[in-house]
Amino acid sequence: MKAVLVRSLVRLLLVPFVATLAALALLTAAAPGARAATDLSRVAEALRASPVYVDPAASDLLSASDADALAAKIKDADKPVFVAVLPADYPAENLFTNLRTETGVTGLYAVRLGDLFDARADGGVLSASAVDNLVTAVRSAGDPKAQLNDFVDAALRGDVGGSAPATWSGSGGGDGVDAGALTTVGVMLAVGGAGTYALVRRNRARHEEERRAALAKLTVVVDEDITAFGEELDRLDFHPAETGADDAMRADYEQALDAYDKAKSLMAATRRPEEVRAVTQTLADGRFSLARLAARREGRPLPERRGPCFFDPRHGPSVTDAPWTPAGAAPREVPVCAADQARLADGNDPAVREVETASGPRPYWDAGPAYGPWAGGYFGGGILPGLLVGTMLGGMMATPSYAADYGEGYGDFRDPGGYEGGDMSGADFDSGDFGGGFGGGDFGGGGDFGGGF
Repeated sequence: MKAVLVRSLVRLLLVPFVATLAALALLTAAAPGARAATDLSRVAEALRASPVYVDPAASDLLSASDADALAAKIKDADKPVFVAVLPADYPAENLFTNLRTETGVTGLYAVRLGDLFDARADGGVLSASAVDNLVTAVRSAGDPKAQLNDFVDAALRGDVGGSAPATWSGSGGGDGVDAGALTTVGVMLAVGGAGTYALVRRNRARHEEERRAALAKLTVVVDEDITAFGEELDRLDFHPAETGADDAMRADYEQALDAYDKAKSLMAATRRPEEVRAVTQTLADGRFSLARLAARREGRPLPERRGPCFFDPRHGPSVTDAPWTPAGAAPREVPVCAADQARLADGNDPAVREVETASGPRPYWDAGPAYGPWAGGYFGGGILPGLLVGTMLGGMMATPSYAADYGEGYGDFRDPGGYEGGDMSGADFDSGDFGGGFGGGDFGGGGDFGGGF
């Protein structure tokens, strides 16, 4: 019984350190030559034990303490993100494909190869376009530590699917407790435990603060939307028993009332930024019901179901698509209401929805990533990326870094589905996701090295 209690206590305290010890043991076993540790099967074995591997011949690129901090960050996020730091002369042909095959673990794989950097992912973990964008975003960071941390931070804030493999938290299988191992671990705890624990706590605190700040911004905007919808209901002044009212009108009105009540209820229960998407989607449904009711009362043809006006969803459902060119970006067609259509046709500016920022009121598409789920609820995943290309919000959403905290499911930015990553089966593995030969395919899919570093 005593041995069981001791073992349980050790496992509880040492999850951040056991994988590191295992990786060190693997490297030691590969001695005396450093090159032995660079065998790809050894690299894969180390990555199954810990998310970060630094080849002995590449230790000048990332120190042991920086590698440990990076690994702790990934483990804390519980995402299947793998980082390998290898020397410039490491054999690069089919590197990603072979590494993924050797590990047998679905995930997002990043490799720093001397001065070069690239990444690949299983399709269910992250789409190829998202990986491309993520790599491009960090390619200019020549310093290995900064680049790898930026990459991991962006990936963990983004839409990486699945969870970390169970092997990262494994601690061996015997019933007894090895006294030598316990002593070694005790030393590790004394030296690094406090620092690692503090780092994890700081990361969690920062993450929670960012999420609270984003939700606070969204709450102001969504409350304004709900209030505006309630005022629309009042202005309509429909009475179910009024002369000329029929069952279809009453059904539309009831659906609008239900949407108003549901939106208020959903917003009151919202605790995370991404939950706002359900609120604005409900408001869009309610406004469409009002548009149908108004058409019935006026004897007009029923409107087709379209997205809200791009410039301000409070304008209600759009009636057509109109050309619009944001500052410094390419023209595109956006859904517009009748009033904004007329404004644009007359050469005037549309009535744009602005939100408060630190620099004053700005259009929502230039106000930061927090408004991703707000816009996503109104416009849905299929059309939103195209509408926002060239804007600040679109640029942020085009990389995973705008975060799962700011919503998910925006078309090409994430492969849909219920995939649970991080498994050891490799069932999701598609070698096509990982490219062909280094310099001509294997490293090319995450960005062209030929473009300069």
